[in-house]
Amino acid sequence: MKTEDLINAIAQDGASRSTSIAARMLIALALGGVVAASLFVYLLGARSDIISAVQTWRFDIKMAITLACFLAALRATYELARPDADVRRALLWSALPLALLAVTVGCELIATPMHTWAGRAIGTNSRLCLASITTLSIAPLVALLLALRAGAARSPALAGTAAGLLAGGLAATLYATHCPDDSPLFVALWYIPAITLVAAIGAAAGSRLLRW
Repeated sequence: MKTEDLINAIAQDGASRSTSIAARMLIALALGGVVAASLFVYLLGARSDIISAVQTWRFDIKMAITLACFLAALRATYELARPDADVRRALLWSALPLALLAVTVGCELIATPMHTWAGRAIGTNSRLCLASITTLSIAPLVALLLALRAGAARSPALAGTAAGLLAGGLAATLYATHCPDDSPLFVALWYIPAITLVAAIGAAAGSRLLRW
């Protein structure tokens, strides 16, 4: 049997199991999310001024970016779990949060004096940001990788990367409610590397765990 025929056969079988894969992903997110949320509440908790923070555009944009990362990665992960995955479409979904962030960074640079840029970018909790997002991502990432083993990813490394982005997006959304640094510059400088690190871990794990 030719490789292309094998992929088509697996794709047809995968189509009949697509609901199962989607369900597995949702269950994995629910279980991993509960663990991450419990850890977040125990170790960090929401910031004390969150009521007033939600009334500011920077906080709202920060939350929108992390949620966009989560939702885009969710779509990309589901796409890449299939043997007939459209890689370009998955990459397009993954790029949308970066485009949103780029626009907001541009707005921040225009709206604030140049001498404040460095302070806004460095913030006050950079190390905590990196450590928290990475730590809170562990349970969701493990759960997602186990769920994706039921599929037949065309590219195990890419599927693992998308799962890492998804777990990182979930963790970043949780951490964003604690983080007092709301500038898009801070998000670009610290959130993105943290999520990228989780994606790299997902790629490495996926290349081994999701092989078929």
